[in-house]
Amino acid sequence: MTDLVRCPWGDSTPDYADYHDTEWGVELHGETAMFERMALESFQSGLSWITILRKRENFRAAFAGFEPRRVAEFGSDDFDRLMADAGIVRNRAKINATINNARAVAELDVPLDDLLWSFAPEHHVRPATIADVPAVTPESKAMAKELKRRGFAFLGPTTCYALMQATGMVDDHIAACFRAAAAPTTGTAATTGR
Repeated sequence: MTDLVRCPWGDSTPDYADYHDTEWGVELHGETAMFERMALESFQSGLSWITILRKRENFRAAFAGFEPRRVAEFGSDDFDRLMADAGIVRNRAKINATINNARAVAELDVPLDDLLWSFAPEHHVRPATIADVPAVTPESKAMAKELKRRGFAFLGPTTCYALMQATGMVDDHIAACFRAAAAPTTGTAATTGR
């Protein structure tokens, strides 16, 4: 690695270092980008993030670049194709949830970006250490509840908080991390093990 001080998870592999340094906690906007992160966080549930990170290009190819309108049109042949694709995580519930969630995006009366970012906390305290990083917050609970009400699946409070961290809604780079000094006020984050 380098002499840079990172969040502990960010120094564990070169893949993590690159993700930590260039993506995690950077403000992300746009329907397709937010839908992709939402889907990948759902697929990560119960797995290591490195598994998802290393399969990300395969996921993009399998799920039509995470274009919600295209994924919403997936039928039984697409489901069978996805279940047979060794390049992604072949989990029946998660595949169904991703297709379902694309359909839920299509039904929204507000842009997905606006809906998700409406749960970003106005103020967020940077964690001093990785032990201070929460897994769930009141905002992530509220996001999960609203997404469920709107027909989304496989997006509980912990997954929603990971989504908030990954897309810069909260900045959970620990105080000693070089990204903490460079991060914007709404910037970066990590759950333990990320």
